[in-house]
Amino acid sequence: MSDSVFTYSQDQLKQVAQDVLRYAKEKGASGAAVEISEGNGLAVTVRKGNIETIEQNKDKGIGVTIYMGSNGHIRRGNASTSDFSRQSLQDTVDAAYNIARFTAEDDCAGLPDADTLEMAPMDLQLCYPWLLSAEEAADLAKRAEGAAFAVDKRITNSEGASVYAQQSHFVSANSLGFMGGYPFSRHTLSVAPIAGKGANMQRDDWYSSMRDPAKLAAPEDVGRYAAERALARLNARKLDTRKCPVLFEAPLAAGLLGAFVQAVSGGALYRKSTFLLDSLQQQVFAPHIQIVEDPHVIGAVGSAPFDEEGVKTRRRDVVRDGVVQGYFLSTYSARKLGMKTTGNAGGSHNLKLFSSLAAPGDDFRAMLKKMDTGLLVTELMGQGVNYVTGDYSRGASGYWVENGEIQYPVEEITIAGNLRDMFAQILAIGADTLIRGTKETGSILIESMTVAGN
Repeated sequence: MSDSVFTYSQDQLKQVAQDVLRYAKEKGASGAAVEISEGNGLAVTVRKGNIETIEQNKDKGIGVTIYMGSNGHIRRGNASTSDFSRQSLQDTVDAAYNIARFTAEDDCAGLPDADTLEMAPMDLQLCYPWLLSAEEAADLAKRAEGAAFAVDKRITNSEGASVYAQQSHFVSANSLGFMGGYPFSRHTLSVAPIAGKGANMQRDDWYSSMRDPAKLAAPEDVGRYAAERALARLNARKLDTRKCPVLFEAPLAAGLLGAFVQAVSGGALYRKSTFLLDSLQQQVFAPHIQIVEDPHVIGAVGSAPFDEEGVKTRRRDVVRDGVVQGYFLSTYSARKLGMKTTGNAGGSHNLKLFSSLAAPGDDFRAMLKKMDTGLLVTELMGQGVNYVTGDYSRGASGYWVENGEIQYPVEEITIAGNLRDMFAQILAIGADTLIRGTKETGSILIESMTVAGN
């Protein structure tokens, strides 16, 4: 991919990184790390056929971390700038150095161990620039919104349709000899129609997000599906309080996977602020549940040859047959726990949650049949997750299902349980897989939760 979409080339960013590391060494730092990034993008929103906003961004920045000391007596300082001039680089190193002088010693701070660094990063083909004009972006957004309005006269309004294109590149380096970087992109098309009038109004939305704009869903398909979702929610009812099976639609199921990641991430573990403390080699999920992390999928949103510290990433089983095989650790959190980094500074990479019992035909309709009678959840509200206890309580809306068929939409309900029980009671995961960010899963059927309504 040509560097021409950026002001600076990768080689120029690498030269800046070398300059920063040289300044840090001259200053007397025992170690240093630097990340330099540059990006540009366009965001256009239309509403009811008219352009509402056009935003263009052009960003660049440098972050410097200085370490002072050794043998577990390390001080750390950070500073940043958006000015790439020689004087500014020196000033930023000075600032980080001066901060480090006055911070407390930390026996877990410092650069990663040299043998964990990725010295020969592979090219995962993560950048597909989309250099469209504001007019072209607005036309795509208008097509998506227009398709939503064309579905039914009951689509009466819109919160808008948006097109977002972003391409960036970076270089990360440290004083142990690591230097790596690459360009990457992320493009999104979304629409949020409103159905009904007066007191009987419902909204829903849909989006498509890819690194490669050629793989985005057609604007008309995104708009049409968003409208169908909004229409299906009209004339929603409330439910009486009950216990019943709950089916999380695939986009929400990714949130359950995210809750697991947060509960077994280094920060929560060493602070002892998670209900999954000491869960390594413990049965946390139902025995048919598998979670695989694969950072090296070509072109995928969650792919990375190394993490934010330059540590090499690798494919691994995170959960095998329901048993936790690994945590998500950075160098710092691993040292706090007396463990080794897992290459997850900055988060997870291409996590796939699936069931060894799933069949290719277990699509969304098949999952409704498996549930038979219960609640299908399609929207969650609020932040009611307590990671210390695992208690889970969220406002929700969706559909009541009987005999495997959707009967009517429901709203103004709360679903409650405990994540430990929910993970253990996963009955099935659908083949209706969807990728949301770094996570991939189908719909998730949980044996029983409390549904609070009237």
